[in-house]
Amino acid sequence: MTQELWDLRKSILDGRYDDALVIVDELELMSRKSYIRNIRSFLIRLMIHLIKNQVEQRLNNSWAASIEGSILEIQDLNLQDNKTSHYVKQDDWEDLLDTAFYAAIKPASAEVFDGLYTPKQLEAMVEKSLIVSIAKKFLNLTYTNSQKSLPGAIDEMLSNLPGGQEWEEGK
Repeated sequence: MTQELWDLRKSILDGRYDDALVIVDELELMSRKSYIRNIRSFLIRLMIHLIKNQVEQRLNNSWAASIEGSILEIQDLNLQDNKTSHYVKQDDWEDLLDTAFYAAIKPASAEVFDGLYTPKQLEAMVEKSLIVSIAKKFLNLTYTNSQKSLPGAIDEMLSNLPGGQEWEEGK
C-alpha cells in the first residue's frame, strides 16, 4: 500500500488525475478486501462454535463468549467509516457463510467431542442449512441493534440454541 500512496501522490503532483483516480479505486478495493478478510475470520470462528453446539447439543460460557465476540467484531468491522453503509449488505452473506462453513469443519472436528470425528464424518453429521440459518439470524442482529443493545440480543438468541436454557440458568 505504501507504493500505491507514493504513486497517488506523484500522479496528483504531476497533474495526472485520471491515473490518481485509478489508484484511489485500487486502494478502495484493497481496503474492502481487507475488511472482508477480517469479517471472514470471525465468521469461521462463529461457525466452529455453531457446529460444536449442534453436534454436542450444549452451550458453555466459552462458546457463548466466542459467539458473542465474533458477532460484535463483525458488527464493528462491517460498518463503514460513514456509519451508514456496510461492507457486506444484509442480503449478501450467502457466499461468505458458505465459505466459512467449509473452512470451519476441520478446526471444529478437532474440538467436537475432543476430536472424535474426522472432518468428513463431522460434515456428514451436521445440518449445514440450519447452521447457516442460525448464523444469518445472528448477523441480522448487527443491522438492527446498536453496539449497546447487541449483546442483550445475542444473549437472547444464545438461550434458544441447544443447551441455551441450561447455559442461561448456569447449569
